[in-house]
Amino acid sequence: MHISVCICTYRRPAYLKRLLEELAAQETRGRFTYSILVVDNDVLRSAEPVVTACAASAPVAVQYCVEPEQNIALARNKAVENATGDFIAFIDDDEFPRKSWLLTLFTICEQNNVDGALGPVKPCFEPDTPSWVVKGRFWDRPTYPTGFVIDWRKGRTGNVLLRKQVFEGQVLPFRPEFRTGEDMDFFRRMIAKGYTFIWCDEAVAYEYVPSVRCKRSVLLRKALFRGALVPVHPTFGASDIVKSMIAIPAYTLALPVALILGQHRFMTILVRLFDHVGRLLAWVGIKPIKVAYVTE
Repeated sequence: MHISVCICTYRRPAYLKRLLEELAAQETRGRFTYSILVVDNDVLRSAEPVVTACAASAPVAVQYCVEPEQNIALARNKAVENATGDFIAFIDDDEFPRKSWLLTLFTICEQNNVDGALGPVKPCFEPDTPSWVVKGRFWDRPTYPTGFVIDWRKGRTGNVLLRKQVFEGQVLPFRPEFRTGEDMDFFRRMIAKGYTFIWCDEAVAYEYVPSVRCKRSVLLRKALFRGALVPVHPTFGASDIVKSMIAIPAYTLALPVALILGQHRFMTILVRLFDHVGRLLAWVGIKPIKVAYVTE
């Protein structure tokens, strides 16, 4: 069996270098081979020097290609198009895995005869990260027991291994109208087709969270960006609009109380408020965040 490990990247050369170094040292125990495929979503090919340097010294094959249009779904589709493995793994360019990461995902897929497995992504903070950021758990993601069968709302591609057959017959596996959330939409459609994906809590990857990403402005921009893309989803309806209309005044009224309880409580409420504001702005045709990526 061969695994194609795919990375979609956009102007994060330092993060990408670290990830490639970790991927080059993955354990296999002779059970599979693997190669690395980097899709640069920058028309200026900013990742090419890093990938070229890694390819010269890595013990596994490292391939580079470019998707010039800034769109994460198109970048993922380019990865699927160029992947040659029996399995396709995705990991984000600001993450780095344990040495047993790939082997752990592969083992659970084979043992359970499932179509894919997802693992947790845990934040890795710098020493000077404000305490309210850690207490607020803004970068924490839900986890589940190993073997838990996920529904589409839990589907994401930051840490996942999928059988290549899942993509067969899919002209555009990831739909380009999604600037984020394209992975949830993908899992929604694949689960509807009968594919099964489970959780593997031991297949840990870490997300590097520098201090610049812990600023209030960055957290709020991400909330607006995330919220503005919700109306694109086909499951978005009138009940979601009503929910946001109720949530916005409720969260606004809760802000003074939250401030008394601490910065982490205040920012938690403010992030939720901006998320709903982003939804309503997008619903009326206003794009609060116009860039393709929030890259900090």
